[in-house]
Amino acid sequence: MSETLKAGLTATRRVEIDRERTISFMGDDCRVYSTPNLLYDIEMACRDLLLEHIEAGKDSVGTRVELDHIGATLMGMWVDITVTLTSVAGGAVSFEFTARDAVEEVARGKHNRFIVGIEKTAQRLQGKRAKAG
Repeated sequence: MSETLKAGLTATRRVEIDRERTISFMGDDCRVYSTPNLLYDIEMACRDLLLEHIEAGKDSVGTRVELDHIGATLMGMWVDITVTLTSVAGGAVSFEFTARDAVEEVARGKHNRFIVGIEKTAQRLQGKRAKAG
């Protein structure tokens, strides 16, 4: 692992809540940030922080999420997602995160990822594809 990959690293990503990130089933006046899109944005914020500190040819995959989506963010607003690396144990890394819009905290939780070699992972997946037919 990289010498710079250590607990305590943090990053904040601002996400503009556009139409594609919102639910539609409550009508246009009540379009809010969907939980699946929030989760995706959290995962990408964690992944991007890792990519700044791991070697070329490596990436990471998500392994666990604990997400409390506690506030609604309307379409057209923004959300700041702050991720903090809390532990590194070999390839296993853990994060805590919060998300806030202009008014309130809208999410908090934990996320685990595992650092993988891209080539080795691709080979393993192709082997699985072959077994599946």
